[in-house]
Amino acid sequence: MCNLLAWLILGGLAGWLASVITGRNQRQGCLMNIIVGVIGAFIGGVIWNLLSRQEVTFSLSGFDISSIGGFLIAVLGAVILLVIVNLVTRRR
Repeated sequence: MCNLLAWLILGGLAGWLASVITGRNQRQGCLMNIIVGVIGAFIGGVIWNLLSRQEVTFSLSGFDISSIGGFLIAVLGAVILLVIVNLVTRRR
């Protein structure tokens, strides 16, 4: 239960930081920041796995998002997600 709470809090922080970096902070609420942060952690973990060949697991206890490296990977993945969203929504 505490691990899930850590994912939500740190996912929200990662999503918020990514929204500030990409300029979407005014258009996102707290729930969207959490969603973007958690999905960003997944995207960042996949990219990290492809680049470093180190296996990353995505269970609640496997991927250590509470470490500084894990947090930075989550922010990077969230930034990538928001850049893609910005590109798609701008074309409409």
